[in-house]
Amino acid sequence: MRDKPSTQPTLQQVADAAGVSLATASRVLHGSGGRTVREELRTRVLAEAGRLRYVSHAPAQALARATTSIVGLIVHDIADPYFAAIAAGAMRAAREHDLMVMVACTFRDPQLELEYIARLRAQRARAIVLAASAFTGRKFVGDLADRLAGYSGQGGRVVAIGDHGPGIDAVLPDNSAGAALAARHLLDLGHRRIGVVSGPAKLATVADRLAGFRSVVEVPADRVEEADFSRDGGYAAAARLLERHADLTAIFALDDLMAFGALAAARDRGLRVPDDLSVVGFDDILGAADVGPPLTTVRLDLAALGSGVIGLAVAPPAPKRVVERVPASLVVRNSTSAPR
Repeated sequence: MRDKPSTQPTLQQVADAAGVSLATASRVLHGSGGRTVREELRTRVLAEAGRLRYVSHAPAQALARATTSIVGLIVHDIADPYFAAIAAGAMRAAREHDLMVMVACTFRDPQLELEYIARLRAQRARAIVLAASAFTGRKFVGDLADRLAGYSGQGGRVVAIGDHGPGIDAVLPDNSAGAALAARHLLDLGHRRIGVVSGPAKLATVADRLAGFRSVVEVPADRVEEADFSRDGGYAAAARLLERHADLTAIFALDDLMAFGALAAARDRGLRVPDDLSVVGFDDILGAADVGPPLTTVRLDLAALGSGVIGLAVAPPAPKRVVERVPASLVVRNSTSAPR
């Protein structure tokens, strides 16, 4: 009596159906190899894998059975109060589902993000949460899609804070609208000579916040100063701005840590905040109300971002992409006033 043929499609069958090599199919579905796969080929492989209902061997089945309780949370830097608040919200929500959150810090290195995805896949993590701001480089975007497709193809769940791709369920902070609120606040106070202390241009969060601010206020390129998303970065960027443009009456910092640095730079130049210079931040992190003077800032419910993305992670995938939005609001404190 002949054995019944296996009903489980093989990787070779997927490759044949897509018209690609076995190695290419493996790179797309398993994240193996270091080479980037063209978008056209990746799309074909994923389409055929879905049509054939291809699932890898033991690691995929283990993931599909949710044999681990690990959720990988990838952030830039857990020492940053922004990510600490998100992680706290995620951990509280994860406890309700008997899950453990494993935090991985990229320190804004895109290659580390790719490495962590591979490691979490090897750990059979139930879900991966991309909480760090997305990098915008074309090569990285392609490499990330390959790694995530391999993980998802084995039954893993991928969700994100922010927009990390068209197929990834996400909780989106309203960065653009929040920055527009900050711009209108400064305009309403009478400010026209405004500088911007910006984070790295390669981050999607920076692009969104800067675009939102510029949708309300025209800011020339020479009044936007880029630096690291940190207190020291904000200090250095604000110092350079004030050196070039001594007539500035306000600075908008794209996050609160940078705003803290801008406050210190203003003090060191003998400027009084808000009498001589108004400063606005973004995020309303812990400590924003306690600096001198208390910081006017755009508030995001960071804990809600963390808990919301865990809710997506434990939910079964929907036929269409799920997007939840967390609105921004303006918190007016003592670091802004009308210009003199």
